[in-house]
Amino acid sequence: MTQTITTPSATRGGRVHRAWWIAAAAALTVMAAGAFSTMPGLLVTPLHRDLGWSRGSIGFAVWVNMAVTGLVAPFATALMDRFGLRRVAAGALVAVGAGAALTAVMTQPWQLTLYWGLLVGLGCGSVAMGFAAVVVQRWFGARRGLVTGILTAAGVFGQFAFLPLLSRGIDRYQWRPVTVTVALAALALVPLAWLLLRDHPADLGLRPYGSGRPVPPPAPVPGAARHAVAVLRAAARTRTFWLLAGTFAICGASTNGVMWTGFVPAAHDHGMPTTVAAGLLSLIGVFNVAGTVLSGWLTDRHDPRLLLSCYYGMRALSLVCLPYLLGPEAHWPLIAFVVFFGLLDVATVPPTIALSAVREVYGERSGAIVFGWTLAFHQVGAGLMAFAGGLLRDSLGSYDLVWFGSALLCAVAALLAAAIGRPGPAAGAGKSG
Repeated sequence: MTQTITTPSATRGGRVHRAWWIAAAAALTVMAAGAFSTMPGLLVTPLHRDLGWSRGSIGFAVWVNMAVTGLVAPFATALMDRFGLRRVAAGALVAVGAGAALTAVMTQPWQLTLYWGLLVGLGCGSVAMGFAAVVVQRWFGARRGLVTGILTAAGVFGQFAFLPLLSRGIDRYQWRPVTVTVALAALALVPLAWLLLRDHPADLGLRPYGSGRPVPPPAPVPGAARHAVAVLRAAARTRTFWLLAGTFAICGASTNGVMWTGFVPAAHDHGMPTTVAAGLLSLIGVFNVAGTVLSGWLTDRHDPRLLLSCYYGMRALSLVCLPYLLGPEAHWPLIAFVVFFGLLDVATVPPTIALSAVREVYGERSGAIVFGWTLAFHQVGAGLMAFAGGLLRDSLGSYDLVWFGSALLCAVAALLAAAIGRPGPAAGAGKSG
């Protein structure tokens, strides 16, 4: 039976095109994943206090969570090609809900690794940047940059907006009720994702928003996961890939791995209330958005290698200063650090995408998967630093060496970025902001 394909704007009766409702549902899903991904940093001190677990064992679970979040992304994108958007999104939210609910009744450290590390990591990684990219690619023929920016901002917003709320909940009601609340929130989004998300416009007889022609739905790709591995093997033969993977692993170690996991407990060690520290961490997230937009603008106009080297160099200097700024109060030098670090935190993404030079080096079809693998290195680096940070805190009684070690790694990343070959003229076109 032949379907009637409607106009791209779907203006019958003045109704909004279905693509925008899909984008709204995707934004809520990505926002929730961002909020859930920052929760482990708030659990370090309560779990150490209430259950007597070492920070190293807690950090190991965080490492598993971050590593799984990154490693699952290329394969989750392949699963979307095979089973569709809403099945993968609904399954991811169920995994997050189950992992968070089981965390509330755990009694052993290995259970934290299994429940929050594996289950929540699988769920959050499946509805991160790869999920957003598939939504944009399938549902939008126009305004792709705008929608990509909205979905990226939703993830960042989820990371910082809910931190103070979650922190206050833990401070007032303890950590178990808060993890149950997280589980219920994830499960409540499952029917919303199932009802609002659709795999492709053609399934509803629509064209993608702004598209001048009908676009058939893609055929299921049973071998998509094998393709993701094949792309990794091909990329691994290039020097550029390893330099980018190395710098992005250090990026993860010096941001997610040390700040999102170690900042709140480190500030608490210096007498700062947890709620105040979480508020400062949220402020870093606010300036993430401004820093990323500014970095994208600069990447269009300057050598991305130089920008990346400058970002890592400035990040190294800021991390060296942090141990001397922490104290019981949020004084203005610490707030200045928060603003400065926030501007640098996600600023590395636009030049990293530009330096991928996907059109010249890896081919048009494989570019997104190559960047997905560099993101996997980012998350693995973040997880390793979270684990190492917990071990160092247990051994030395302080996070000071963690900050200094992160600064040293950033200095190495500045040198690695300078060694990357100059991208071709089309590389900058890959920037997504």
